[in-house]
Amino acid sequence: MHIALVAHDRMKDSMVALATEFGALLRQHTLMATGTTGGRLQTEVGLTVERLLSGPLGGDLQIGARLSVGEVDAVVFLRDPMTAQPHEPDINALVRACDVHNVPCATNLATARMLLTCLAQR
Repeated sequence: MHIALVAHDRMKDSMVALATEFGALLRQHTLMATGTTGGRLQTEVGLTVERLLSGPLGGDLQIGARLSVGEVDAVVFLRDPMTAQPHEPDINALVRACDVHNVPCATNLATARMLLTCLAQR
């Protein structure tokens, strides 16, 4: 599977912890992530990750474009619900693209764990 991993700044530590927890599973799949998140996953977890642009520079849109042509099978997007994001329209477009193309999208830790646990059982 092709899995996209995205985390807002205040959620990056949580993404690293999640990726560490599910590292064995994630290593079996093709991963892509926005800039800083991808760098941390490579450095701190040792995952092989294709790093796209950072979210504010278009990384969310890159993932959405790939998703729309069938190149993304699942998205884990740990959003910070308490902080306004300058690129909110891009974030909404990515989540909307998941809905339009029926791609699973976890936007919080509880849902991310459920999604990854289900993938591990396949």
